[in-house]
Amino acid sequence: FTYRVLSITPPPPPVGQCPSQNAACAFTSDRATIDMMAAATMQRLVTLVAILVCVAPIRCVHAFFPSPMPPLLAPSGPTSDTSLGMNKRAKPRRTGGGGGFGKRATSINIRTKKPKTDDFVYAGELRPFARSPTRVVDPDSVLAIPDYAIDGVPKKRGSSYEIEIKSPEDVVKMRAAGRAAREVLDLAGSLVSEGVTTDEIDAAVHSATIERGAYPSPLNYRKFPKSCCTSVNEVICHGIPDMRPLQKGDIINIDITVYLDGYHGDCSEMFVVGGREALDEKGRELIQTTYDCWVKSMELVKPGVNYNAIGRTIQDYVTPRGFSTVRSFCGHGIGRTFHTAPNIYHYTVNQPLEEMRVGHVFTIEPMICEGMPNPYMWRDDWTATTADGKRSAQFEHTLLVTEDGVEALTGKVEGSPLQFWEEESVIRKGIWLGTNENARERARELNGERMATE
Repeated sequence: FTYRVLSITPPPPPVGQCPSQNAACAFTSDRATIDMMAAATMQRLVTLVAILVCVAPIRCVHAFFPSPMPPLLAPSGPTSDTSLGMNKRAKPRRTGGGGGFGKRATSINIRTKKPKTDDFVYAGELRPFARSPTRVVDPDSVLAIPDYAIDGVPKKRGSSYEIEIKSPEDVVKMRAAGRAAREVLDLAGSLVSEGVTTDEIDAAVHSATIERGAYPSPLNYRKFPKSCCTSVNEVICHGIPDMRPLQKGDIINIDITVYLDGYHGDCSEMFVVGGREALDEKGRELIQTTYDCWVKSMELVKPGVNYNAIGRTIQDYVTPRGFSTVRSFCGHGIGRTFHTAPNIYHYTVNQPLEEMRVGHVFTIEPMICEGMPNPYMWRDDWTATTADGKRSAQFEHTLLVTEDGVEALTGKVEGSPLQFWEEESVIRKGIWLGTNENARERARELNGERMATE
């Protein structure tokens, strides 16, 4: 806003009433001079206060946030340098919130990032272990390879503001990619046990993905060295599989993305080494809260809903329960490209965003922390842990907006396990597959089978 400071000018002394030889009038003249000086000083003070009130907070906040500014501070209307999209609406400015896989934590957390020296200080107890050589994919063994598979550089860049509406043909292929990702994720989760290394899980993911004619999307994406992400305990996201054996009581997020016949399917889930009884009460509460806020946010997805409702729902759910939501990474649109519009913020955004429409496909993947949500980057420039070393949890689905709600393209299938957080959810018990009629019916069938056998 514009704060205008009005000029303050005192009136001159009465004409003819202040002869220089008159002592009393001389005093009056001096008093008028003093008043004028005081008024001028007051004007300067008012101007200074206005500058401090209007400018300093923005500059101060901007020092802690990356450029461009986050939604709270970004202008909500078009500016003179905007270009028009196909729908003739002004192109919105890109806002903060980090990004999905492949985007580092931003300068918002620069105070917690340490220099790359031999005495690097880790935030928690986890340490990097040796890694096996990067696995390779024979292009002839899969239906298609992404454009970054050879040199690590993505060539296709999705729109940063225009959300693609998937065609029926797109949806068919995305369902296939989503199911393949789910099957691989279920396989990876079945291997989680004490003594197993995350490198062994990565090897199984690599083979299972290729067996389905798909390419493991993380592999060589911006030089990422493995075929999946395994984030243990305090790792928020993008953990690199290595030779560390899993320990009883560890919590681990396995993030799977496959590229099948030209389309990506992306999902992740939590697993507990040793099962529910091996986990302390705080850890169970963290996973349960993360799962419930995730399901609660997905339940509201339908045509006409503003995308800012997702982050508000998540933050309003986790904050009263003593947890925090990461702002430096976000969900994303997905399809032929790994990441495209829209950005899905997992925190409150105090401005209108786009509205959901039939055919939109995107991920919701909140990262919820026991303590501080600030990422702390390891020297590999991928692994993002919490700055205080406390644990973090995450879930993710690829979602399709339909006429009557939403469908999880990476939803669970026959044979998928039923986890304790699904059984104990206060939002919706059992496996969640979406809100449209077909999704609800399939969920009832799967949950009936699981509940009967558990």
